[in-house]
Formats: sequence, C-alpha cells, structure tokens
Amino acid sequence: MRAALRKLHLVLGLTVGAVFALAGLTGSALVFYLELDALLNPALVNRMPAAPRRPLEDFYAALRQAHPAREDGWRLEIPASPARLITARYYTPVESRQRLFAPLVVALDPATAELVSVRLWGRYAVTWLYDLHYSLLLDRSGRALLGALGVLMFAGLVTGLCLWWPRGPWRAALRLRPRRGAARRVFDLHRATGFYGLVLLVLLVVTGVCLALPDQLRPLLQRMSALQQAPVLRSAPTGGARLSLDAAVAIAQRRFPAATLAWLETPHGPHGVFRVNLRQAFEPSRRFPRTNVWIEQYSGDVLAVRNPRDDGAADVFLNWLHPLHNGEALGLPGRLLVCAAGVLPTLLFVTGLLRWRQKARAAAHRRPA
Repeated sequence: MRAALRKLHLVLGLTVGAVFALAGLTGSALVFYLELDALLNPALVNRMPAAPRRPLEDFYAALRQAHPAREDGWRLEIPASPARLITARYYTPVESRQRLFAPLVVALDPATAELVSVRLWGRYAVTWLYDLHYSLLLDRSGRALLGALGVLMFAGLVTGLCLWWPRGPWRAALRLRPRRGAARRVFDLHRATGFYGLVLLVLLVVTGVCLALPDQLRPLLQRMSALQQAPVLRSAPTGGARLSLDAAVAIAQRRFPAATLAWLETPHGPHGVFRVNLRQAFEPSRRFPRTNVWIEQYSGDVLAVRNPRDDGAADVFLNWLHPLHNGEALGLPGRLLVCAAGVLPTLLFVTGLLRWRQKARAAAHRRPA
C-alpha cells in the first residue's frame, strides 16, 4: 500500500504540481490585487482623499454621458478607503460578449466624477492575472478544468499526509533537524512544508474547488438547506422621473441603518430595479457582502430584502468561501497569511522535483553496467 501511495503521490506531484504552484503564486499576488493595480497604475490613487465625495447621481450621469450606447445597468463600487477611486462595472459590453466574465471597468474621481480610466477586464495586468488564476485563460472550460485539477491537488495532499504519517514516535516526525547531505535536506524541507502548511493548503484547495465548480456545488448544498435565490423583479414605468441613486441608497439604509454601502446596481432599462448592496458588521466579506435591498426605480418602494442573518447553513457556507480563500475574513493578518501560503505549493513542487531527480540518479548508479 505504501509503495502504491508513493507512486500516486509522485504522479500527482509531477502532473498537477506545476498547476498547483501556478495557482498558488498567482493567488498570492491577487490577495492584494487592488493595491497591485494602484501600484501599476498611479492614476488610480485618489489625489484628493480629504475632499467630499460627489453625489452618486453625478457618477451615473458621467457614465451615461461617456457611454450613451451602453443601456444596461451599471454597478458602482463605493470603497471604504478614501485612497481608492469609485469603480463602475458594465457587465454586458459588446467587446467581450463571447466571454463568461469580462466587464468594462471604469474608474471615476470621487471629488469630480471625472472618468480616470476605461479598461476591459482581461486586457490589463491584474485582471489577466485573475483570469490565469481562475480559469488558466481558458474561460468557462478552464474554470471547470481547474476545479477538476483542484480535486487532484487535494488527493496529492492526502497521499502526502499518509506517506508522512509516522510509524514511530510523533515527536521525532515533527522535529526539524539539520542533516548532512543535500538529499536529506531536500527531503526534510519537502516533508516539513507539506505538514506545517497542510491546514492552509487544504483550506485554499477546498475553497478554490468550490469557487471553480459552483454548478456542481449548489445542488449538493441544496440538500443541506434551501439556498437564497435572487428575486426576479420589474418596475412599472409611470411616466414619472426615475429615483436618484442617492435617494435609492437612503431608502435602503433606512432598512439597515448600521450597515455601510458597498455596491449599487442601477436599473437595467425602464423596467429594471435598483439593487443596493450593504455590509453589516458580522459579514465576512468586506468588498462583496450579501445584504441586499431591491427598490422600485420610480416609486421608491422596497420590493425585496436579503438579510444574511436569515441565511441557512448552505448560504452561510457560500458566504464564507471567497473571504476565506483570499483571507479577507480575518482582515489584514488573514490576507498576509494566505499570501504567504500561496508560495508553499511552489516550494513543494520544487523540492519534490529535486527529490525525484535525486532518487532517479541514485537508482541509475545502482544499476549494473
């Protein structure tokens, strides 16, 4: 059994190990992808962080003036940090309609509502890196492939744990001791990396697989508890004026006065509705919380509300997936921990490859001439 596990571990390491290393390194960078994007594009840093923010309606007017042909709704992100610009996403640009996810991303100055940058997802560095991490640049098929490879990565971790499992005292197996000889040092480093990083690596692999395979995951979660479904709502045009964005946010915040505004989705045409995305203090995701209020765009009536406090076990599981995967659920310490953990698959792959080559050379020397 041990020989079979060793062979399986070797095959998994030499095949999916490289993909595991790639996913880990790109994931480390993406933990701080907003900061990385600002570093690569200094224009995205707010030049007047102390200046008051313009009304939200001004940002929407600037978007409509600059892109009058884009008639679907826009989604505006309202950052908590004054150093960041307002970000607007248009999810149905004709330039990338064939792709699974490639919105138009517009950055606006909070103090002036001027458009600072207009970029298409995937055509600038951090989003290209995101697509590489999430789908290996293969769009929908790449996401499914990466999910399947993630299952094999998990199997590689399990076989590694089985091979590490001590036959004698645990204290000796857990102790790190410097040994003479390159082969032993490589072997010890590989074992130590796998064992001491196991919990974080399993967490990243499992959450990554779940995020990559949502269509396969959701039916399984439905057996745990009913999942929340986004309501299908419509406004009835009355000939009156549309509600302003600021008025819609004010209505939503009356329902959740202690919550902070995260995103605002404008109506998709004359029959669309506002969707206001708020964050309550207990929610694990800071950028993508799950408190939602849907508002009729003419009358201001609240059509539907989602409060994560009412979520069942399945929705709670989904709510925690992304914040655990990128570390934001634990704030800056969690992000730093996940960033560091992303380097471990590369260390495992390199030390495993060196160990395999060392054993192959030793076997060659033992063969008779």
